[in-house]
Amino acid sequence: MVDVTFQPNSVPGTRSARKPSSLRKALKRKSSAAFLMTLPLILLIAIMVVYPAFYSLHLATLNKSMQRFIGFGNFEFLFKRETFWLVVKQSCIFAITAVVFKALIGFIVAHFVHNIPAKGQRKWRGMLLVPWVIPPAMSTLAWLWLFDPSYSAFNYTLSFFGIGPIAWTGEANWARFTVILVNVWFGAPFFMIMYLASLKSVPEQLYEAAAIDGANWWQRIWYVTLPMMRNIIAITTLFSLIVTFANFDIVRILTAGGPLDHTHIFATWAFRVGIEGGDIPLGASVSLFMFPILAIAAVFILRDINKRGNEA
Repeated sequence: MVDVTFQPNSVPGTRSARKPSSLRKALKRKSSAAFLMTLPLILLIAIMVVYPAFYSLHLATLNKSMQRFIGFGNFEFLFKRETFWLVVKQSCIFAITAVVFKALIGFIVAHFVHNIPAKGQRKWRGMLLVPWVIPPAMSTLAWLWLFDPSYSAFNYTLSFFGIGPIAWTGEANWARFTVILVNVWFGAPFFMIMYLASLKSVPEQLYEAAAIDGANWWQRIWYVTLPMMRNIIAITTLFSLIVTFANFDIVRILTAGGPLDHTHIFATWAFRVGIEGGDIPLGASVSLFMFPILAIAAVFILRDINKRGNEA
């Protein structure tokens, strides 16, 4: 008789059990490799961002000579100063107004470029990105010449219509207008390119279905485009809000916070108090006050994004 050797029933199970374990090991190796590859960037962020942030917290608890711990003394001093609350008000007006106009202009221009034939889109995208590509300090110097009280190109143009001259940087309201205008000019292309990328990801079938249902142009934007772009709009707005609150060069070059501190924002006033005024702990306290404002905005925006993601 021929002996027949039967394979144990446990062998297939063992093989199937080995596959997940080997796959798990492979995933672990990939994650370890990914972590090691990103470790230099993580260390760079820790050195350039995390350490200065904690050092600023430490500085904010010291006195002017940085030799004695005073706790929240710098913040108590700031809360009693009218200039500080003026800076808070101006920073909020500057950031919110600029972000709203950047988002609105970026949305309109993105639709304009999106509807251009594919051959001409590269040319328009390149030209419209120029303000965002130029270094802000360099472009702001050009704007400073345009707003110059003696040689203003804007005042020269307005003189043909019997208007002016306007003290663009010498009167409080006009000075606020100029810094917001330059910030919008610089930041709107970023919104445009982000919204344009989002528009290209919206399926054309949705617009066709809306047209069949009788939706007009505005209804297609309101019920199709905006819901599909809400996440990218929220993330772009949050990023721009953080960058705009921390803006320094535009206000510093155009008005230096004047006239009479009426255009100071957190970054420029922190520089005035901390570097020019020689009170570095107080300047650190001013800059740290941005954190709770931005944290509140980030919580609401990110919570809304997370809520929509769970609903989807």
